[in-house]
Amino acid sequence: MAAILLDVDGVFHVSGEPIAGGGDAVRRLRANGHRVRFVTNNTTKGRTALAEELRAMGIELDDEELQTTPRAAAQALAGRRVLALTMHAIVGELEGIELVGEDAEAVLIGGADETPESNLVFSYMNLARAFHELEAGAQLYSLHKNRWWQTKHGPLLDAGAFVAGLEYAADTEAIVLGKPSTSYFEAALTALDAEPSLTWMVGDDIEADVGGAQAHGMKTVLVRTGKFRPDAVEVNRAKPDGIISSIAQLPDWLEEHL
Repeated sequence: MAAILLDVDGVFHVSGEPIAGGGDAVRRLRANGHRVRFVTNNTTKGRTALAEELRAMGIELDDEELQTTPRAAAQALAGRRVLALTMHAIVGELEGIELVGEDAEAVLIGGADETPESNLVFSYMNLARAFHELEAGAQLYSLHKNRWWQTKHGPLLDAGAFVAGLEYAADTEAIVLGKPSTSYFEAALTALDAEPSLTWMVGDDIEADVGGAQAHGMKTVLVRTGKFRPDAVEVNRAKPDGIISSIAQLPDWLEEHL
């Protein structure tokens, strides 16, 4: 039996609208003896809220099975003074971090969402403040560096553009805490007590999900939902071990290929 890491956005839902067959697929995976863990770069809601949303879609999981980037940030930045440009909903997840408006030891950039709050979080004044702190010696961290994400209205710009802008302006490089970082994947493998070569990553992002997992020795399955783009698969160096129509096909596909 395999260990399976499951991306969330674009795999189980798009803008909160469920993708058919997700709940049944998870139940079948568990019934077949696979160990599963949900790994998400979502930075707009706390873990409990995200888990409740998934359960409302018919996906059975415990909160502890959902791995989020704000929790990773809380561990990486514990005890430090941090200027955080993040959605308000995840502030409670940053337990142990001293959130400050100046004289920071680190700058933390979260992800954008589909609400007007993104206009406030990533305002010019906030980005200029972050730049000032970086120039004064603070380290730059990002919950992820996604360039865009898929919504029901089409692709939307994500915070990776702001991270790249700060990297350029401050002549620094961000430490990425979510996928495809080594620390994030290692935490997932540790939680499942899994060997990389016996682990499958299932996602819709050819870069963060497929490329990131393959760089850590895992096998990968790409779904044709969410961020999936055929042209991206053709030009990307990362090639998934399998491509399926949606999460609903995963149990059958694994039965044929394991």
